[in-house]
Amino acid sequence: MPRSFTIRVPCSSANIGPGFDVVGLALSIWLELRVKTDEAISGVPQNCEISYEGEGASDLPREADSNLITRTALYVLKCHDIRSFPATTFVHIVNPIPLGRGLGSSGAAVVAGVMLANSIGQFGLSKERMMDYCLMIERHPDNVTAAMMGGFVGSYLRELDPVDMERKEIPLSEVLPEPAGGLDTGLRPPEPPYGIGHHIKFGWAKEVKAIAIIPNFELSTANSRSVLPKMYSAKDMIFNLQRLAVLTTALTRSPPDADLIYQAMQDKVHQPYRKTLIPGLTEILLSVTPKSHPGLLGICLSGAGPTILALATHNFDKIASEILARFSKEGVECAWKVLEPAYNGAEHVEE
Repeated sequence: MPRSFTIRVPCSSANIGPGFDVVGLALSIWLELRVKTDEAISGVPQNCEISYEGEGASDLPREADSNLITRTALYVLKCHDIRSFPATTFVHIVNPIPLGRGLGSSGAAVVAGVMLANSIGQFGLSKERMMDYCLMIERHPDNVTAAMMGGFVGSYLRELDPVDMERKEIPLSEVLPEPAGGLDTGLRPPEPPYGIGHHIKFGWAKEVKAIAIIPNFELSTANSRSVLPKMYSAKDMIFNLQRLAVLTTALTRSPPDADLIYQAMQDKVHQPYRKTLIPGLTEILLSVTPKSHPGLLGICLSGAGPTILALATHNFDKIASEILARFSKEGVECAWKVLEPAYNGAEHVEE
């Protein structure tokens, strides 16, 4: 029988200052897949036809074996010995998540692809099991865990046998300069081990919103990681660990303690090294404080950047205006949005 269903996956912000590759926050911009299946129609490559609107509509591929969402879905299907979409599947992608801006667009695509395969194949996988597939593709757990599970999360990966991670059938996303893998070798890819990643969901004070200042240029995760050092001093690592230990509880307290959170969102592991890639980054991160802009709690780079994330309880317009003015001095135009946590994460709705 023909089916119709919708998959919704939130964007996410990783790191939140000191939590490099450790914490992520799901936020209220939603990637949406509107899916219909019809077994009576045939002749479509991979039995999948893609249409697209929103961010990246003019650039992203429409072929099922090239688009990250459907490449991911095909990988999960092949793990279950299904070589293509089992019925002609029409996937209309609606994407308002800016690409290459540090808001988890690739993580959302991977989560959406795994959920698409789970629904099309009717596998009945839990979110925890679907995370194993996500983490075979997106090797940093912060964004995908937030997008799948929702809310403010901390996560880690357990070490795996390198042989399991090198199979050519596994599509890779932002960990390389360009997406790679996902090759159809004719072999059945191995199913991921169970429990690749582990996470915990922290609380979140209801007053806290996120102001996203989104510059009009892209910055790939690969480029943003390329400027980071291979080794860190114990002093800088301890600096971040101390603040992360405080931050994950401070953001649960109501009313929030602005001075505590502002200091706890400082970082010495990734933001100082990315200033060469984002004009005025150092000055922007120092431009607003709880004293100069009441309502502000903290400010940081969102993921790999270039988006700036400011946590606040009120005074959103004035906080955003100051950051926009700083970017403007550098010749960078920005959009901005006030976002709320997406507490439930990815959703599937059968119609």
